[in-house]
Amino acid sequence: MKAVITRVTEASVEIEGKITGQIGKGYLVLLGVGPEDTEEITEKLAEKVMNLRVFEDEAGKMNLNLEQVEGQLLVISQFTLYADLKSRRPGFSKAAKPSLANPLYQHFIKTCRARGFHVEEGEFGADMKVSSINDGPVTLLFDTDQL
Repeated sequence: MKAVITRVTEASVEIEGKITGQIGKGYLVLLGVGPEDTEEITEKLAEKVMNLRVFEDEAGKMNLNLEQVEGQLLVISQFTLYADLKSRRPGFSKAAKPSLANPLYQHFIKTCRARGFHVEEGEFGADMKVSSINDGPVTLLFDTDQL
């Protein structure tokens, strides 16, 4: 599983001209699922994201996590994180099939909601317009093969 986490002051997703998800302070999460991913891996990544300490404390140090700042999440499915870039035209054979990827994407969201976080989401497989105001900017890459 791969994820791009961006600390934002606000973010939204629009589908067919309608805003379907919107958050304030928190994380924009672009989530890609690989063919070997499982619910256990999904939960491990969700815990890493929720406990990540990249919000500034009163001393200006990145020391606070999402819960401590009452942050929110906007989670967007992003199969292109598994792109094969060896040629000019990306290939996506390394991404999980929708029959695996969508349930694990939904499990990631469910795991975060179970911890009490406000989570907005995109629509799996939809053509989405994602907007965000990056804070910092702070952008981090996660690959569960390296955790």
